[in-house]
Amino acid sequence: MRRALGALVAAVLLLAVAVGGVVLALRSLETDLPFVARCTATDGDASATLAPDQAGNAAMIAAIAVERGLPARAVTIAIATAMQESRLRNIDYGDRDSLGLFQQRPSQGWGTEDQVMDPVYATNAFYDALVEIDGYQDMEVTVAAQEVQRSAFPEAYAQHESMARLFASSLTGWSEASLTCRLADGAETDGDDDALVGLLARDLPSASAEPLDGRDAVRLSLDPADRADWVLAHWAVATAELTGVREVVVGDLRWTRDDATDGWATTSEPSPDGTVLIVG
Repeated sequence: MRRALGALVAAVLLLAVAVGGVVLALRSLETDLPFVARCTATDGDASATLAPDQAGNAAMIAAIAVERGLPARAVTIAIATAMQESRLRNIDYGDRDSLGLFQQRPSQGWGTEDQVMDPVYATNAFYDALVEIDGYQDMEVTVAAQEVQRSAFPEAYAQHESMARLFASSLTGWSEASLTCRLADGAETDGDDDALVGLLARDLPSASAEPLDGRDAVRLSLDPADRADWVLAHWAVATAELTGVREVVVGDLRWTRDDATDGWATTSEPSPDGTVLIVG
């Protein structure tokens, strides 16, 4: 009996040691998990996440709507549509001759192959069709998107509505300090003012960029000024993976790609009223 009991105790101890080893190994793996870049839009307890390239395309879609004076609802519909059609990526393949962000078909009159593969052209073409729909702002996303796209799976757009609404609200400036990106360490990234200015001219041609003397920074401004600071700030964050931007300052709030908390923090060096400071 004692021998059996001793064997049982020994077995339990061995099991405990084995479990402990597994736990330690798992903890070690947790610390070595690969870095995953992401962009997140929030509103209260709600949040949605996109990869940086997807967020950059969402920022372009929203910026074009801002330039056209379209409401945030149009942006929600457009982002949800592009997410369903292409996963918010400018792909060069699709069903039959469908191409690009919105999977538009040249054979259906959307434009040439080169045109629908141009994300700016494709986005404007989508909005051109959307604004022709009477009452689209009051329609469900699936209904408005389907009126434009004529998809074989019209209900599929609904699954992206929450994400699209969160990003649309941030990127059109309605939700302040609500969009952040967790990106590679800025120390390993060289900001490119030319890339920033070029992308700004593509997405928000009415915005201006002014280099600051003595600082590795660019000051952005946009007319009209209504919500312009957060339109610019969130656009700059969402496109930071493309431009190498390291910091964005709007008012007394600052985002930096080096901040592990991914948030907007108070800064002692605020930007001037109506402008956004971009540090490359």
